Amino acid sequence: MVKKRERETTEEIDLELTKSMAATIAAFSGGLKMKAGVLAVQISSLPLRRPNLIASFSSKKVAAISSSVRVSGVYHQRSQSSWSRLATFCTVAPDAGTTVSSDESEKKSESQKEEESVKETANLLDIKVGRIVKAWQHEEADSLYVEEVDVGEAEPRIICSGLVKYVPLDLLQGASVVVLANLKPRNMRGVKSCGMLLAASDSAHENVELLVPPEGSVPGDRVWFGNEDDLEQLPEPAPPNKVQKKKMWESVQPLLKTDASGVSMLKDEHLMMRTSSGLVTSKSLRNANIS
Repeated sequence: MVKKRERETTEEIDLELTKSMAATIAAFSGGLKMKAGVLAVQISSLPLRRPNLIASFSSKKVAAISSSVRVSGVYHQRSQSSWSRLATFCTVAPDAGTTVSSDESEKKSESQKEEESVKETANLLDIKVGRIVKAWQHEEADSLYVEEVDVGEAEPRIICSGLVKYVPLDLLQGASVVVLANLKPRNMRGVKSCGMLLAASDSAHENVELLVPPEGSVPGDRVWFGNEDDLEQLPEPAPPNKVQKKKMWESVQPLLKTDASGVSMLKDEHLMMRTSSGLVTSKSLRNANIS
């Protein structure tokens, strides 16, 4: 009688286990992607009166259901009861085409963190739309222009730029430009320069052209990296002392470039340089550096 009861109990457990695992397999086969050794789904928690019953359904039943499913049992002994409990779990072996190793997952996570960190630093830079009011040759330096640039402040800023070899002076007059505005002022051959005009250049630095704000931008418009919705979450620009101390520009500048369409961006296509009016571009330089 006892043996008969044990067989019945075993069959009941086997049936419940089979149903649960079959349902889980069906869910997985419906398109769920998973990582090897990472995803474990608890199918059931079955009470057992006798622990030695586990052996009767451990391997054959699992093999009969699916060769891609592994089942493991774990005992939990209740402190106030003589009942044993078997918790069953199912882990699915990954398909060859969808396998993602833990190392790859960690790399992806690290890459995402790095991207967020770079984006955060870049958006602490005070990059603005400007308009050159007046430009002239520096009296003490043959390679420098001096520009008065309207960046939406009470007075135009004086900025020196080494564009003499690359941009004719007449093209600077009235030009819309992109200005890095929270650098510490620098004395450049007797002229105090309060900012930097951003420009694209080819790898040989033989061709250089100023970045162009989108049509509709006005002096003082904020320039940032990301999507349109990021505007509302932009931090206040860092003060010039912090930009210099933390070497923010030095860490961001090597990651600035234009893509194959001339769109300016930070690192990749997810971090495009933009204003509320659209994207910042280079007129003709593609896959170029920005500085």
